[in-house]
Amino acid sequence: MQKFNSDGVEIAFEVWGEGPPVLLIHGFASNMQVNWVATGWVKTLVGAGHKVIAIDNRGHGESQKLYDPNQYSAPVMADDAARLLRHLGIPQADVMGYSMGARITAFLVMQHPQLVCRAVFAGLASRMISGVGGSDEIAAAMEAPSRAEVTNRMALGFRVFAEQTQSDLKALAACIRSSRVKIKAEALAAITAPVLVVAGELDDVAGDVAGLTSIIPGSKGVVLPKRNHMNAVGDSGYKAAVVEFLNAGGVAVSPASP
Repeated sequence: MQKFNSDGVEIAFEVWGEGPPVLLIHGFASNMQVNWVATGWVKTLVGAGHKVIAIDNRGHGESQKLYDPNQYSAPVMADDAARLLRHLGIPQADVMGYSMGARITAFLVMQHPQLVCRAVFAGLASRMISGVGGSDEIAAAMEAPSRAEVTNRMALGFRVFAEQTQSDLKALAACIRSSRVKIKAEALAAITAPVLVVAGELDDVAGDVAGLTSIIPGSKGVVLPKRNHMNAVGDSGYKAAVVEFLNAGGVAVSPASP
């Protein structure tokens, strides 16, 4: 595990392999190990000939924990990712984010387009624009004295996951209050980098894949059959689609299978 200073915030990251660089940005309450190592993503991408860089978002994993919601907006976390690439001397990389990480990736593409070669938005599709909702309930669940006091089923799921990843619950409460920044359709329509959008067929958090690909010019979409928000992340069809997208220069993707 390595760390660097991102405008005063200590950010953890790791690097594996050699080849064209791919930056991986994990989702809310997760971390690089849970989202990308344990699911086989690092092994898959290194095996496909890529240098893999994974970041622990601020407030997550081994990165610094902050308790001010104003320090967790997706645009701010996108700047952390940009600073990491510059810290490593990487002028341009492919970038993939899952869920909250997809939103961060979108802001990275919009704010620092020169740094992004191709982008994969996974686990978040049309709701990147319309919004996901439930932030207040999730924050309250993180702040509850115990999970037994959480009555909202959706929020309880996040609380259980956060405990499984041994996360700082107070930091996550601050994060969820400001990280779900909606993105205007016209801003996404201005993206010129090749984009792949991936989400499970049963993923209510992500929303509709076509609802996002119809807005981003030239983007490709893959729907993972019978997958939801939690089990899509390690899906073999998702991996195959991404490897094909990256190795084909972002121009051709076959339908993914479960």
